[in-house]
Amino acid sequence: MSNQYVSRVVETLKKRYPGEAEFHQAATEVLDSLTPVIKKNKEIEQAGILERITEPERQIIFRVPWVDDSGKVQVNRGMRIQYNSALGPYKGGIRFHPSVNTSIIKFLGFEQIFKNSLTGLMMGGGKGGADFDPKGKSDNEVMRFCQSFMTELYRHIDADTDVPAGDIGVGAREIGYMFGQYKRIKNIYHGILTGKGLLYGGSLARTEATGYGCVYFCEEMLKDRKSSFEKKNVVVSGSGNVAIYAAQKAMSLGAKVIAMSDSSGYVYDANGIKLDVVKRLKEVERKRISEYAKEVKSAKFKDGCSGIWTIPCDIALPSATQNELDEKAAQTLIKNGCVAVAEGANMPSTPEAVKVFLDAKIAYGPGKAANAGGVATSGLEMAQNSQRLSWTFDEVDTKLHQIMVNIHETAKNAAKEYNTPGNLVNGANIAGFLKVAKAMIAHGVV
Repeated sequence: MSNQYVSRVVETLKKRYPGEAEFHQAATEVLDSLTPVIKKNKEIEQAGILERITEPERQIIFRVPWVDDSGKVQVNRGMRIQYNSALGPYKGGIRFHPSVNTSIIKFLGFEQIFKNSLTGLMMGGGKGGADFDPKGKSDNEVMRFCQSFMTELYRHIDADTDVPAGDIGVGAREIGYMFGQYKRIKNIYHGILTGKGLLYGGSLARTEATGYGCVYFCEEMLKDRKSSFEKKNVVVSGSGNVAIYAAQKAMSLGAKVIAMSDSSGYVYDANGIKLDVVKRLKEVERKRISEYAKEVKSAKFKDGCSGIWTIPCDIALPSATQNELDEKAAQTLIKNGCVAVAEGANMPSTPEAVKVFLDAKIAYGPGKAANAGGVATSGLEMAQNSQRLSWTFDEVDTKLHQIMVNIHETAKNAAKEYNTPGNLVNGANIAGFLKVAKAMIAHGVV
């Protein structure tokens, strides 16, 4: 009956939302892992929890008109998916990228429900974005777009309703412009966004949090196998915020990061990536990773970012984007001796790749657990804003580290309780889901 229940809900989703491949993938992966939970908790089906948890509470789609530097009017599409508020205000990033559509934002929002649940903080799940590309735009163009975007979004968010953050394409610059516009319209100064600048309510360690958290989670997986980052070769895909700080933390634990990438290709440096060069190129000069090889003679650049997984390594940290690591890449990693994979990005491994990792019984940390450090620290930023306090870097980092240790322990225990010991995919899905489901049942049919 339970298998039939899961199958029925998945099929209904596919019929109701045809063409939303990323959303179907995320929903199927989570629901498939819940079969033993549904068998043990009959009230889940009776209360229609799967039907309710897969349907967003609210979907807001709007146009974003803005004027470019030449005086021409441009129009993009913006959206905010407020997915589930059973555990607290909607919480999740805003993504500015040409690929943004309802399928991607729904998959991200759906994953966010369980990720936020795992942190142990009072946060529901949501996500938003626009098909706007900030790359190649002037600061004034980005400002005008962000102001237009917030001129609609402000109606739907509040510190106790929905607190967005940054994501791909939305960094400190974009957050600042959006925060300024919200304050201007509402005449309220409160923690409406996270990832803010330190001068106006941001949290120390927020910039580093997702990358650091991913490594903290991976460190726990390695400890279970009597191992560590010490003297390990690490490959990190991406060269954005998550990748840079995952690499930094791995290096601080004694690892050597030998490769990083962006959408154009990847660099391999057998001597170890010089992170100061990457940070300057990507954070200050906003240049392609290929420039690294021009400056560092020991490095080689190759076109095609997927080739990064052919480099032999001990640990892989996929930290770029969804479905970047497929079955063939996973098999290559295993063949070349990789013993641990922790996901810094959201759903970077295809279902076929995940199966390869699980079948090989390597340490595998799924994104909703391994990359929860970013939203966890956003939750800590919200707490600081509510108290009108600012904690030190070490205070925030210590809390972040403990949250990631707790997430690993929670996922590990849930996997064991439901007869799939060591399977942190099932463990994270089950632990995250149960907390939300119990809250939904307690709230009644809403």
